[in-house]
Amino acid sequence: MMNKLYIGNLSPAVTADDLRQLFGDRKLPLAGQVLLKSGYAFVDYPDQNWAIRAIETLSGKVELHGKIMEVDYSVSKKLRSRKIQIRNIPPHLQWEVLDGLLAQCGTVENVEQVNTDTETAVVNVTYATREEAKTAIEKLSGHQFENYSFKISYIPDEEVSSPSPPQRAQRGDHSSREQGHAPGGSSQARQIDFPLRILVPTQFVGAIIGKEGLTIKNITKQTQSRVDIHRKENSGAAEKPVTIHATPEGTSEACRMILEIMQKEADETKLAEEIPLKILAHNGLVGRLIGKEGRNLKKIEHETGTKITISSLQDLSIYNPERTITVKGTVEACASAEIEIMKKLREAFENDMLAANQQANLIPGLNLSALGIFSTGLSVLPPPAGPRGAPPAPPYHPFAAQGRIFGKLKEENFFNPKEEVKLEAHIRVPSSTAGRVIGKGGKTVNELQNLTSAEVIVPRDQTPDENEEVIVRIIGHFFASQTAQRKIREIVQQVKQQEQKYPQGVASQRSK
Repeated sequence: MMNKLYIGNLSPAVTADDLRQLFGDRKLPLAGQVLLKSGYAFVDYPDQNWAIRAIETLSGKVELHGKIMEVDYSVSKKLRSRKIQIRNIPPHLQWEVLDGLLAQCGTVENVEQVNTDTETAVVNVTYATREEAKTAIEKLSGHQFENYSFKISYIPDEEVSSPSPPQRAQRGDHSSREQGHAPGGSSQARQIDFPLRILVPTQFVGAIIGKEGLTIKNITKQTQSRVDIHRKENSGAAEKPVTIHATPEGTSEACRMILEIMQKEADETKLAEEIPLKILAHNGLVGRLIGKEGRNLKKIEHETGTKITISSLQDLSIYNPERTITVKGTVEACASAEIEIMKKLREAFENDMLAANQQANLIPGLNLSALGIFSTGLSVLPPPAGPRGAPPAPPYHPFAAQGRIFGKLKEENFFNPKEEVKLEAHIRVPSSTAGRVIGKGGKTVNELQNLTSAEVIVPRDQTPDENEEVIVRIIGHFFASQTAQRKIREIVQQVKQQEQKYPQGVASQRSK
């Protein structure tokens, strides 16, 4: 899909050549025609990332013939339906907080993060109705978060701009075409995007990128992948996360090329040891990778000639749901192991997606992404894994019944238009875990509230029931409530796993 940009507030003296030169000087070359009118113009960019770059670089910042030019998406009124783009989002803003802001304006059907080279984040948001999208633009444009101010535009909605063929893709399946995930412009339905996440030593990041970005461009071109190196995350850390989006084959080839670059760099800098491959995976998937009694891992180790270890459960937190899978061996051996590891993880993820989508069908308009977005690229959180060697815990879907109640309250107009529809949910947790939910000095519960924008009330002096459980109250809009419930259940699950692994240690800690 072409991204047409509107260039406004132009002097009558401006020519098409002036615009071409200005865009070219700022490394934003125009490949197509410049359609110049009196006081404004239109240009096309085939790629959304280039369009965003042009808007961010030029709009309100560049003077041409004495006038400050405006640059934005060109979207006619008939196409201004339900889809908006929010830019200049602080990179450290939690997804759950953003979701809280979006939900105040209406029902969010889909949220897609656009990967750009800007320091700030960009998302495309689809609301259930045109009115809700308009409300979001009016309420959130210029919204201040710390020193950042949201910039919001309508973007063309493909469902409106083109006739709908009978076999049209589902909503949310446009992202591969819009964001360039499918090189060559393939119109086939996109597979579930399950990226490979790896950790690379910070000292090798420069070599992976290469002079003027040539090395990373070569990797992406050869493997038809998108490789995001998160250099700004964890400033000063010894390792940086890298996310690779591609087909399974493209992902593996890109991973192999990165391993080869790191090993070559290590050899040249006289680092004698082999560089391990470190794969990041959500904790909910790791149990099935390990397999019963560790059989899956042992099989992969035996077949590939590698040694595989997995980071401890104790390293997990509500902010870090990922565990590190460390693979040691030659580059060839590590690359072979990556194929098998990702095959297992992808299979587990797809099974969880299928289960979650079956539940979502019960609630029209339910935004699964908003229930568990993490920067890992995992769009729906899988169920927590059981202890090592045990089968994973069954999926828990508390949102099914609550979603129906929430929808019914809105449908029956229990709240006036200016009121926010809130749920008060009660969940039971073991009394022995309540202290962990609160945290030292209330730190954990405060983090939970900041993270989810829901109010979390944990009783300090409630008498446990016959099952030694107490009730935690959660008050907030639907998505905030669901996120808070899921976070609390993750904490409970972690405590249970630690109790099974270190029964005496946990008991002695509790008695202190």
